[in-house]
Amino acid sequence: MLTLQDRRDALAQWAFDTRPILGRFHLWLEDVETVWTRGRPTIDDPREMSFITGRIERSLAMTVAVTALGTRLFGRFGEGAGQDKSGLNLVKKEADAISAYAMSESLWYLTRHLPENHAIMVCLGEGLMPKGGETPEMGSNPNLGFGRVYARPEVARWLDDRVVRLLNDPSYGWDGFYGEIKRSGLTVWGAAIDTLENTSRFALGRESGTMTVLHVFNQPLHILRPYEGYMGTLILPRQVVDRAAEQAILVDYRTPRARVLEAIELAYPGIRREHVHVWTLGGKSRARRLSGLWDSWRELGVHLVEEGWKLPSGMEAFTESGTYAPTYQVGTWQDESGATHLFLCDGYAASAEAVQAASLAPKLGLEASLCVYTSAFELPYEKEQHVMRLGNDLAAGLERLFETSLEPARVKAYREMVREAEEAGIPLNRATLRADDFFPEKGWEVLALAGYMGPDPYSGLPGVELVGEGRYRVTVRLGSLRTDKRVTFTLRLMETLEQSRLVFSPLLNRFLSGGQDFETRAVKISDSGRIRNELQTLCAEALEFPGQNRMRVFFDRIPAAVISRERQETLLRVLRWYRKRHPIWFSWLELVPPEATEPET
Repeated sequence: MLTLQDRRDALAQWAFDTRPILGRFHLWLEDVETVWTRGRPTIDDPREMSFITGRIERSLAMTVAVTALGTRLFGRFGEGAGQDKSGLNLVKKEADAISAYAMSESLWYLTRHLPENHAIMVCLGEGLMPKGGETPEMGSNPNLGFGRVYARPEVARWLDDRVVRLLNDPSYGWDGFYGEIKRSGLTVWGAAIDTLENTSRFALGRESGTMTVLHVFNQPLHILRPYEGYMGTLILPRQVVDRAAEQAILVDYRTPRARVLEAIELAYPGIRREHVHVWTLGGKSRARRLSGLWDSWRELGVHLVEEGWKLPSGMEAFTESGTYAPTYQVGTWQDESGATHLFLCDGYAASAEAVQAASLAPKLGLEASLCVYTSAFELPYEKEQHVMRLGNDLAAGLERLFETSLEPARVKAYREMVREAEEAGIPLNRATLRADDFFPEKGWEVLALAGYMGPDPYSGLPGVELVGEGRYRVTVRLGSLRTDKRVTFTLRLMETLEQSRLVFSPLLNRFLSGGQDFETRAVKISDSGRIRNELQTLCAEALEFPGQNRMRVFFDRIPAAVISRERQETLLRVLRWYRKRHPIWFSWLELVPPEATEPET
């Protein structure tokens, strides 16, 4: 049990280590509670939780907490309910913008504590790809994606230059990029980020399941450019895979589910089939891809988890989204009668969530098997798993899988999906993948952090809670190979709710909404970096990086569903004003107005 003095000491340390983030968002840290669930260090054997030092670990935990708090308070929670698809999409994008901004700003401010030769580089992000009823013309959601670098200025500039070359110079490639990093003595930590998991649930006002997820790795992932796709996922206890291997049974994503069930029954003799609970994504939009998988499990007599099924936490499961959090539930438990139950995950997930879940597997005693999918929902899972490996035989292979000839335009669309994955460095030469396949060095480590905006059905952890006027409790879960813990912060807003809304809102959003006048607001040199970061977050598809630290904004590539035409006109005026008023600070910015072919000079 901690004494009062111990708690005061811990609070003081947390406040000291996280003060740049707290100061940036005008927050006061009133209390910190830590509960270790695995691997608590002792006084005789003090250890860091992972490869990250305690000071940076605390800053990362605060980053996730601040993102969860700011999104829950100012992300328009529930305002998409009752709106049409277009209105719902705009609410989702504003929620994603708040969450991405809060995390990006927090990561930037914690770089003050990074060692001089360290950097955090985002390798996988969530939000580039339309899903959940979205259509391509709606554009990408605001996100933190590939190539975003957080480090001290000199290190950030050096690494940014290499990222731009990686994007633009085919002769450079991964070997050139990673080779330069190793020779420089620079330590680059990779990151996979989903700043707002279950955005649709958040926008519709669903209380449970909304969260922010940040995985930091001790090396960059082997990813060469922005990428988001889908991956088949099968996540099982390691005991199942190991027991099957002893009987010469290979269990991975491509294994027929009858053989997977055989392996389960070998690992847990006497388990009743109805006590095997299989979680997959559900809903009409997934039927074409997953109905065969659902049928195969049902025919075996196992339980396919349905919407509203009571989890061991006592909360209800949902299956329309949310493929990351169920990973924490995978495993066995005993009911009141002593009977064994097993929970497992199957189906598919978006690529960032799939890699995040796979990187959880080693620390949870699980095995995660992945299979690269296309972004087309035209083939059932048993055929879909072959498409990305058809290679030069793509057209003929698609004809075999579809059992009919395809129009050239459809074949071209599939070829483009394969090309995008290949250019991003996704390993397509293997039938199935594991987390190991995404790292240049196999001795990888992860610090996994999740901050809860709403209650989590799989752990029973609470979401953001109002505990007094301007005072909130926020819970964060942290896990590594050695340890697992949860930290609950009590944070107080130091401004009114409306003033705090501005603190948590991107600068460009304030200008576009008319909430602040860009021509009368005092300009700081930091506005240059903020606006550069916000453009990458808000309209990534409209940007090019032609080198020499420049960014080019193509306004005809910004979908009206992302930024309305009226707001695009305002954005152009804002950026022109900054370039004219502060030409040195904004020398990196090039603007290509609608219908123009060359950047403005």
